[in-house]
Amino acid sequence: MFENRYHGRKVLITGHTGFKGSWLAAWLTQLGANVVGLSLKPNTTPSHFDLLKLPITSYFIDVRSKEQVAKVLHEVQPEIIFHLAAQPLVRDSYADPLYTLETNIMGTANLLQACQSVESVQAVVIVTSDKCYENKEWVWGYRENDPMGGYDPYSVSKGCAELVTASFRNAYFNLEKYGQTHHVLVASVRAGNVIGGGDWAKDRLIPDIVRATVKQETVPIRCPHATRPWQHVLECLSGYLCIGVKLLQGDKQFAEGWNFAPASSGEVPVETIVRLMQSHWPQLSYEIIANPNQLHEAHLLKLDASKANSILKWKSVWGLEETIQVTTAWYRDFYEREKIMTMRDIDHYVNSAKTVGLGWTG
Repeated sequence: MFENRYHGRKVLITGHTGFKGSWLAAWLTQLGANVVGLSLKPNTTPSHFDLLKLPITSYFIDVRSKEQVAKVLHEVQPEIIFHLAAQPLVRDSYADPLYTLETNIMGTANLLQACQSVESVQAVVIVTSDKCYENKEWVWGYRENDPMGGYDPYSVSKGCAELVTASFRNAYFNLEKYGQTHHVLVASVRAGNVIGGGDWAKDRLIPDIVRATVKQETVPIRCPHATRPWQHVLECLSGYLCIGVKLLQGDKQFAEGWNFAPASSGEVPVETIVRLMQSHWPQLSYEIIANPNQLHEAHLLKLDASKANSILKWKSVWGLEETIQVTTAWYRDFYEREKIMTMRDIDHYVNSAKTVGLGWTG
């Protein structure tokens, strides 16, 4: 897979103890990469990262510390970096905006600053969010050349992380000087509402549903009509890994921003997701909660992945029904059978991708 480009490579993942980071660490380990993680310690119980027990080296530090980030990079000497370390929750950004801004903006800047003086680094993939765009509640998806923006502190922080990335690319990793004054290619990647097993973050739809269902409680649904581009975590990770391959190959045209989103059938309201999950877990019950003091969250947000579809030859593999089925099965296996089925899901996803003929599967 991925042209065997990751086998034996020294790969650094920031935020490897988080939901997406732990899935990426698991997949890269399976691909034969020498994975090192830089992150805070897991902040949920259970923790997907702890459950996986991956054979990787972890540095538990805060990306807001430029000295510690630089020290780790110099010690590890990674060839490629996937930067996922972030404060990832919209509602938490309202409660602590400065922490969110410092982590998501300055954490990104600290990493890119350190990359300038580490000779081993060839590629950097900065992971932001679909919320980096200035959301006008359009009915069509945002493209990579649409302006950055944001209403809440989290969205602003991700828009700023994109601007910081573009600035470092222009000023220090300029594409015209690649191979002359530097040897680093930097891309940024944006995905929609990512779901899958092993997420226990607060104030996220799937973890909220799981916690309530396990306790035989009714889950309150805040924004039943909010529409998002829902996709399994492995969908966007396959895109990130594809971009990483291109950067490691020295292909300059891929050192820019990329959207990874599901087909339009995956863009549905929150209540549709709840009902689909209920069809695979009948014990699930929910109620719509009207809250006049509800914090502002976008009601309509879509991404356009035409660029990745056309140029990278990437596309979504699982439809919405299978995404929900696989996600629900992961949690039911965990709570009802005490099984961690992450590697099974990776194998299942790869086989599905092979069936539709995606090039990255080899």
